[in-house]
Amino acid sequence: MSNGLARAALRAHRPAFVGTAVAALFAATVVSASMTVLLATSTDGLPAGARHRITENGVGDIAAVLLIGSIYMSIFVVVSTMGTAVTQQHRELALVRAIGARPRQVRRAVARQALAASVPAALAGFAAGGLLARAWFSGMVTHGLIPPGVPFRFSWAALPVCLGVTVVTSTALLSSLRFSLLRPARALSEAAAGRRRLGLLRAPLGLVAVAGACSLSALLSRQDAEEAGQGAFLVLILFCVGVGLLGPRLVGPTARLVPALVGRFGASARLAMLNVRSQPRRFSAALVPLVLVVGFGLTKVALHTTAQHRTGSAGSTGEVWLDYMGTALYAGFAAIAAANTLAMISFERRRDVALLRVVGAQRGQVRSMAAWEAVVVAGTALLIGTLIALATLAPILDTAFGSPLPYVPWTLAAGTVAGTLLLTLLATGVPVRSVMRHRAITVVRT
Repeated sequence: MSNGLARAALRAHRPAFVGTAVAALFAATVVSASMTVLLATSTDGLPAGARHRITENGVGDIAAVLLIGSIYMSIFVVVSTMGTAVTQQHRELALVRAIGARPRQVRRAVARQALAASVPAALAGFAAGGLLARAWFSGMVTHGLIPPGVPFRFSWAALPVCLGVTVVTSTALLSSLRFSLLRPARALSEAAAGRRRLGLLRAPLGLVAVAGACSLSALLSRQDAEEAGQGAFLVLILFCVGVGLLGPRLVGPTARLVPALVGRFGASARLAMLNVRSQPRRFSAALVPLVLVVGFGLTKVALHTTAQHRTGSAGSTGEVWLDYMGTALYAGFAAIAAANTLAMISFERRRDVALLRVVGAQRGQVRSMAAWEAVVVAGTALLIGTLIALATLAPILDTAFGSPLPYVPWTLAAGTVAGTLLLTLLATGVPVRSVMRHRAITVVRT
């Protein structure tokens, strides 16, 4: 029965599992590249001069930090994406529970779906990551971080890491465990109305993560600049973990903050706000990777722009290049994951969009509603990501320059806002336009 459930879900929710495979592919690529670079920059067996230069430039330490960050981001994004795919089939899972399916059969079906989406993606991502790592290594040689005579060494050790990150995390058994244990009547009710409350552990753990990040940030403000810089990454991780756990509670209140403004923009804007407020879990799935993009990107870039503004130097050319390279890699991966999640959500709402068309909504009104939903998600991510970046940067900048405020050029700020808005608008608008190409009554019947 589990095999049949898995095959039926893959056919009925193809966009969701294509999205999961895409997220797993990019996760495996980033992890594979980071792991391969870490192994390729090992000083074992190298001449003394080359070992000294690599160690002096801190290449190994930077590669280790990049690997840890890539694993962390991959786990968050893949679990979030797979969780969205599982949530979209709660009604089907509730129905099979009502006709006698056992909880373990539901869990096995979800695990098989995850394996079908993630194993090919992990293998392809491992290969792509090897190519990316070679280009990354060549860039470090070009910028003087690694001596020209050091060869690039490929290793198969990244393969089990890729499989572990993408396959194990994407099984998402935790996403289906609670739902599979519900009584069939309760499961059907929750599938229809959605789950409004956070889990018993999710909210407290999220608050603990945020409180820990704030406490650590305050503690680092009393340390010297080097120790504060080393602890900043942990502050950033704790903040992002808190946002991931509290995501549904962060999207809804944002929609409540702007009711007066929304009324001035017509019925489409009001409907968008009602959608966001009534389905915070759905939209929070796209919020987490967007917060990662904004928070991580602003933190890393603002460190260099502030140092350049205060001292006239942002560091050596090689160090700045390597930092920007890693930041661009993470930001690009998280941005793709956010766009992927928003597109999954929009495709799965095709029947809702068709119903709006059947009851008389114009195409422009539906597109406007989708645009307003994208604006709310982007605005929330920009606000939270900026606050996380400021809290992370404050102890470092205060100890280094005597002021906790970063210097952010207006071009960087404007580019961050414009890029985030454009990403959400495209990821939401393109699927909605695709759905509206079909006759509304046909979509509703299907």
